Amino acid sequence: MTIEQFKISSSNRDVISFFSGAMGLDIGLTNAGLNVKVGQDFDASCVATMKANGHNVLGGDIRNIEPQQMLDIAGLARGEPFLVCGGPPCQPFSTAGKRLGINDPRGSLFMDFIRMIDYIRPRFFIMENVKGLMSATVKHVPLADRTSKELELEERPGSVLDIVLSHFQQLGYKTVYGVLDAVNYGVPQFRERFVIIGSRDNEDIFLPMPTNFQMHQDKHYLWVTLREAISDLENDYSECATFSKERMALLNLVPEGGNWHDLPEDLVQQAMGGAYESSGGKVGFFRRLSYKQPSPTLVTSPVQKASMLCHPVQNRPLSVKEYARIQQFPPTWVFTGTITTKYRQIGNAVPVGLATALGKAIVSVADENSMIKTKRVRGTNLHSRIQNALLK
Repeated sequence: MTIEQFKISSSNRDVISFFSGAMGLDIGLTNAGLNVKVGQDFDASCVATMKANGHNVLGGDIRNIEPQQMLDIAGLARGEPFLVCGGPPCQPFSTAGKRLGINDPRGSLFMDFIRMIDYIRPRFFIMENVKGLMSATVKHVPLADRTSKELELEERPGSVLDIVLSHFQQLGYKTVYGVLDAVNYGVPQFRERFVIIGSRDNEDIFLPMPTNFQMHQDKHYLWVTLREAISDLENDYSECATFSKERMALLNLVPEGGNWHDLPEDLVQQAMGGAYESSGGKVGFFRRLSYKQPSPTLVTSPVQKASMLCHPVQNRPLSVKEYARIQQFPPTWVFTGTITTKYRQIGNAVPVGLATALGKAIVSVADENSMIKTKRVRGTNLHSRIQNALLK
């Protein structure tokens, strides 16, 4: 099938989603005007959540799924989907992969995401992942220590990002990539994600421009604070984890916006335990959030020792409902499973606001209205420098 044939069949806005989770990315894309036809996930609780919210979903391991199955459920032909999206875990899934560490994408689910794009041939794709992918280097196992599975993996020098980009290039996709912080897109949370956008037809794709800033002359363009996001939910926390009595007794001594540094000196070593002598960032220990700032990155549980998420003014962790509000899920969105499972689903999701910005950027490219073309020369250099600064 030629590019011209692909273009003829790509007038829709239909999306096929992989590794969909609780559908934060999918909801944002829908807000941008796209139509998610089918999702996929291995986690049974995520599959149940998608079904509970009325979405088509194919549950199971992506390694056992044929791309034609997804196309059939979506009612689409090869080359017809507007977008394929997903966040494949880059941790190798095999025993061999574990010995390679977390840094060899060739032994990971990333390759199955590639397999899907190669067959489905969408007009665009979005791949999101942890920002560590930008700096990860490939680790190899000595030849004598490799299993037959490892020997099947072609040796290539370079970083993880080099390998990822080379695969997309081999598929004929033009790509742009970078690390985006959700707080810059109206999300009340600092959350950095690595994003690649790909175009099959060599279109002028770009990463979405920020819409919210730490400083701005118009308050409507400022970062969204935790107070703006959740202050109305202070007494609405029917689903909420609990801190142990010992940890809560210490958190009672921490002011809003503080952490372990604010504990009395004679209690610090006892509170920190083995982490007391360790180096590196420890800001999450005995952390009480601030209403005046965006939230730190939500983790899969608000009561983990090194990444506590204690409510700004109440003596409890953030609730499930507050988690969902910070990640910008619709108030009617249903999460299935236990409280622990719900925290995990929400904590792993792509913030809806960031996803909406990604969708709008792609739609603007497709609609050819993402740029005002001009012959103006004066000031062009300044405009370019401003744009580059915003994307850093």
